Amino acid sequence: MPRHASATSSAPAPPRRQVGAIMRRLKVAIRDMELPAIEKLQEDNAATAFQTMIATLLSAQTKDAVTHAASLRLFARAATPEAMAALPAKTIERLIYPVSFYRNKARHVKEACRQLLERFGGVTPRTMEELTSLPGVGRKTANLVMIVAHQSADNICVDTHVHRIANRFGWVETRTPEQTEMALYEVAAKRWWADINLYLVTWGQQVCKPVYPRCGACAIAGLCPRIGVTRTGRV
Repeated sequence: MPRHASATSSAPAPPRRQVGAIMRRLKVAIRDMELPAIEKLQEDNAATAFQTMIATLLSAQTKDAVTHAASLRLFARAATPEAMAALPAKTIERLIYPVSFYRNKARHVKEACRQLLERFGGVTPRTMEELTSLPGVGRKTANLVMIVAHQSADNICVDTHVHRIANRFGWVETRTPEQTEMALYEVAAKRWWADINLYLVTWGQQVCKPVYPRCGACAIAGLCPRIGVTRTGRV
């Protein structure tokens, strides 16, 4: 199991049974909802570990529908690190547009593929240290690759949705996604670690939105303290 540093937080950790109760309800509530882009690529298109890594890199600050479409265009042209490394950066830009920061991401994709081939024999790494040594790959991307592609049960992936909702639930009191990740290792039972991103991102995209969350349609309304919520949206 990887070692995780503790996050500084003034909020007392909630009982693990509280986290578990919410996660059990969310498991049922999201059953018929659209999957987030990365899990959708895995389920519908049998994405490889390499493709999962590239799609997650593209997803930063980009809507899921845009990430999904851009990933499919890119992988239709180049599905392996060898093929993608051979593409000109301008071609990658054209294929992934309009993802946010597409020019920078195109450069990262091309260089990451070059390094994958040179340093790892074209095989997508399985460790945090190796993954985050690649251009454009941060903790969020590395954690999601390990969870989705390598079926790790030892990681928690925290993006903006997870960071926001974990604080809204009162699970943590943190300022950054990395602090949230470290705090969640302490307050959530390990059985839930790999599912936290899937459940909270799905819920955050469709119900527990950043602005005007749909609290009236929330399956966990009775368990949620609604920390920081001042206005709610229509059901």
